[in-house]
Amino acid sequence: MRHLFVMGLALVLAAPAVYARAIPKPNQRHAPGNESPQTPIAQAGYSVGVNYQLQCAGCHLPDGTGSAANDTPRLTGFVGNFLKVPGGREFLVRVPGMSQSALNNAQLADLLNWLIREDGMAGKSTPAHYQPYSADEIAQLRHETMLNLPGTRAELIKAMRAQGIAIDDGMHY
Repeated sequence: MRHLFVMGLALVLAAPAVYARAIPKPNQRHAPGNESPQTPIAQAGYSVGVNYQLQCAGCHLPDGTGSAANDTPRLTGFVGNFLKVPGGREFLVRVPGMSQSALNNAQLADLLNWLIREDGMAGKSTPAHYQPYSADEIAQLRHETMLNLPGTRAELIKAMRAQGIAIDDGMHY
């Protein structure tokens, strides 16, 4: 028992020295390549495709197929259907991953327009009379909080079904 006490005491006394090594030295320099702060995404000037990879692909996957196992719907061949029902246009901007992204309003408009193009992820789901998003529209919509994402989405899916739109977003209903 005494042995355990002495060993425990030694560990307690050694712990501050271990933690002290985790604190950088005051004159320690940054690792090469980290000398200056990273440029914010909103100022970096990345292409739309890079912005998709940085902001969307983590959940929706690089090809937009989503993952039902992670409760993430498919964008490919489906996302344009939201623009065919009342409230769907606003929904796409107000989805938390979009509205809270690090992109500025113009970049977010470009990203949504890139997704919705007929030769983009939306494919044949793009509405015939699609009107591109503008930075001003994004600025107006993105700051309106969506309090019930699943409920809002469910209502939009219900409206799509009522129009005879096939629901092929990879989710299980």
